[in-house]
Amino acid sequence: MPEGDTVFLTAARLRLALEGKTLIRSDFRVPRYATVDLVGQQVEGVASYGKHLFVRTNEVSVHTHLKMEGEWRTYCAGERWTRPPVTARLVLGTDDTEAVGFSLGTVEVLRRADEHTATDHLGPDLLGANWDVTEAVRRLARHPAQPIGLALLDQRNLAGIGNIFRSEICFLRRVHPATPVGDVPDLLALVHEAHRVLTKAATEPPWRPLAYGRARRPCQRCGTRMVVHLLGETEPQPGRTARNPQSDRITQRERGIYFCPRCQPEPA
Repeated sequence: MPEGDTVFLTAARLRLALEGKTLIRSDFRVPRYATVDLVGQQVEGVASYGKHLFVRTNEVSVHTHLKMEGEWRTYCAGERWTRPPVTARLVLGTDDTEAVGFSLGTVEVLRRADEHTATDHLGPDLLGANWDVTEAVRRLARHPAQPIGLALLDQRNLAGIGNIFRSEICFLRRVHPATPVGDVPDLLALVHEAHRVLTKAATEPPWRPLAYGRARRPCQRCGTRMVVHLLGETEPQPGRTARNPQSDRITQRERGIYFCPRCQPEPA
């Protein structure tokens, strides 16, 4: 699943292609919005929040989520698409540009005043202008028994981290991913690390991980062979709800997390 840095960079690319321009084509290829027509509306902005993306016109906000396979691509008007047309879920066109959302997991049209309902349940956006480290720490600390490797994936704690970055953050802080949140030596420092890593990935591409994808390869700190383990699924905590369970609660199949067994010793 694309992570916060990918969505942040996608928003920047769409902003460059669409912002300030008038739509001459809108094609929603999802049943619920098949009759929606945005022709004549001006694109006033494009923004991201965690893994969510918003294209704002003068009347509505088009909310999309990439889920596992989604992607936005931009083309010059009339240019041949580089992915199968059957996978297109949304097309927004101006005089000189077409922005095509392929295999999007979520597509919905919201009133501008209701845009917040798509993100109200989320924690602070790691790449947002109003990033709040104190609130992120507070949310993580509410469930001290939860493994930190799962807590980092829960978008209701802090928004934007996926499987790649949780591996990286735990590795950089020398914390085993199974360590309960309450036993993490310095939770504030870990959250600061998360913000630093995602910011670097979003602003200085290409970014390359030190831990993710390196199973059986030597640790770049101590030379020990890296391993990959499954942590299991995150179940909803008592009293916690999510607006969109399919995109924001981690109830999918187990995902492997990469770590160094020497630098990140397993908790007792």
